[in-house]
Amino acid sequence: MTRSANSLSFHWFLPTYGDSRNLVAGGHGTSMSGDRTASLRYLNQIGAAAEDNGFEAVLTPTGAWCEDAWLTTAMMVETTEVLKFLVAFRPGLISPTLAAQMAATFQWQSRGRLLLNVVTGGEKHEQEAYGDFLSKDERYERCGEFLDVVRRLWTSPSPVTFEGKHIHVEKAALGRQPDPLPPVFFGGSSGPAGPVAAKYADTYLTWGEPPAAVSKKLEWIRGLAVDEGRILSYGLRIHVISRDTAEQAWAEADRLLAAIDPAAVERVQANLARSESEGQRRMRELHGGSTDRLEIGPNLWAGVGLVRGGAGTALVGSHEEVADRLAEYANLGISHFILSGYPHLEEAYWFGEGVLPILERRGLWTHPTRSVDLSHSSVPFAAAASS
Repeated sequence: MTRSANSLSFHWFLPTYGDSRNLVAGGHGTSMSGDRTASLRYLNQIGAAAEDNGFEAVLTPTGAWCEDAWLTTAMMVETTEVLKFLVAFRPGLISPTLAAQMAATFQWQSRGRLLLNVVTGGEKHEQEAYGDFLSKDERYERCGEFLDVVRRLWTSPSPVTFEGKHIHVEKAALGRQPDPLPPVFFGGSSGPAGPVAAKYADTYLTWGEPPAAVSKKLEWIRGLAVDEGRILSYGLRIHVISRDTAEQAWAEADRLLAAIDPAAVERVQANLARSESEGQRRMRELHGGSTDRLEIGPNLWAGVGLVRGGAGTALVGSHEEVADRLAEYANLGISHFILSGYPHLEEAYWFGEGVLPILERRGLWTHPTRSVDLSHSSVPFAAAASS
């Protein structure tokens, strides 16, 4: 099947900190773990489910609270056929030359299945644990220099010398340049993030805020990109709870909420309150730490953010309703959707079998691997749970 240039791209998530039938508390600089261990065996099941249902890639997070993204995804290349890996990493913790080399190796060995999610920095205390003591603004400065060097190493026919405020390399070169170039996904809501995204990102990512807020943020980045003579694509990171009926979906959201330990909410919110992240501040404002105002828009639920740092909202509703909301975001210019749900294995099937066919009938999505025979995959596809 030839994929339409206007087709939306859907990606899933690898919970490399563990999974659960309940919300997993922590993240974004806060420790977290699920009662389903993030073993390679289990992550391979999620990878197979994502591939089977037509997700293009899986996002793998980065931080001290999860397993290493590079190593985990490299081990999954041989157990998948066409699934791509959106590897999150932090510039500044490794040299740009090494990062460019790692990306080139991954791209070659996986036959072009690497995408990169550049995370400028985690929380201050977490960055310092890695030996990084730059301020937030300085981290964005360094990120721009880092990506400048990486881009040059990927494309320059001659050795690269660069001397910036934070990055300095002399006559750097790669033995193998990546082909194709790995797309760069980049997120950030604070002022210093915009110019870096406009100049170096291929896809700008934002978390699941109400459509009006998302639209305003996209217009900000579009304007900066125009100034750079560039056109970006845009992506949304959000959770999903999609069921045959709206009543079933909201019942599941209520079940997840009822299972939340109030002590976990207090602990996580206290940790997130010290965050320097503008995006995290915006996520916290959506719920205010309270369970009284979690439905912040049609089918948009902020309950996840009570205990989870980072993306803290979910689309909740019938398959048709979730498809409607996704179409609304698509009308704003979103073309990449990075989704997740608890547990990630079962929810991949709820969404893949419930929502994606609706979007396909509407002409918004085509299955990227339907014409590829995946029957010889070395990992059997896991069956969806009926609950």
